Amino acid sequence: MLDFAIELAYRAGALIRAGAERDVRYEPKQYADVVTEVDRASEELIVRAIRSRYPDHAIIAEEGSGANTSSSYTWLIDPLDGTLNFLHGLPIFCVSIALLVDRQPFLGVVYDPMRNELFYAERGRGAFLNGRWLRVSQTTSLARSLLSSGLPYDRFEQPDNNLAELTYLAMLVQDIRRPGSAALDLCAVAAGRTDGHWELGLKPWDVAAGGLIALEAGATVTDWQGGFWHPLDGDRIVATNGLIHAELLAALAAVRRQRLAKS
Repeated sequence: MLDFAIELAYRAGALIRAGAERDVRYEPKQYADVVTEVDRASEELIVRAIRSRYPDHAIIAEEGSGANTSSSYTWLIDPLDGTLNFLHGLPIFCVSIALLVDRQPFLGVVYDPMRNELFYAERGRGAFLNGRWLRVSQTTSLARSLLSSGLPYDRFEQPDNNLAELTYLAMLVQDIRRPGSAALDLCAVAAGRTDGHWELGLKPWDVAAGGLIALEAGATVTDWQGGFWHPLDGDRIVATNGLIHAELLAALAAVRRQRLAKS
């Protein structure tokens, strides 16, 4: 199944890479959320292949072309994570494919077609980048950390939108990046390129593959309260090298207390 998912990621990545070289049609879903013809073509390719190989498996895909069957196997598909980057010509986007078995993350594949970087993991077997074993960073303090984060699409209407957290944490860490692809952000934690990532307003297909890859690279992955993380439960994630996890959770809790005090 891992080989199958990797093959699909490469095929979808080639389609995405070709699309990046031409003008594409798109439609708005929300003000800061769009879908392009390439999103739909990539999803159609992946979903069609899964249905052909595993017709009884459930599929949850971002653009809605999945198959909600009763099965112990569930595929979570983001055909193009980082669509706004793609649309603007910023080469930070990927295809993300995950498989849950009995609701537990079993394998994850994230492919960056512009850098030809393939991240993948199987539960209990480690995480890899182009065949190279991945481990998280060894940064021991929040003050020495490079973090990443993101902003939810509904931030214009939702006051709990991560802006306060970004402002607060910017003064506690070395710096914060906001690349625009949650899947790649989690893979960056796995690769030790960043020390931690936090985000809210996420969907299961955004984080299922990247979350497993981070875990298999030695990351600590929880919700914002430090509780159990599962891609199907809740829309918030914190992933770190483990050494700074408590500090990052404490900082997020401090912002939450400030918000409650003002309300």
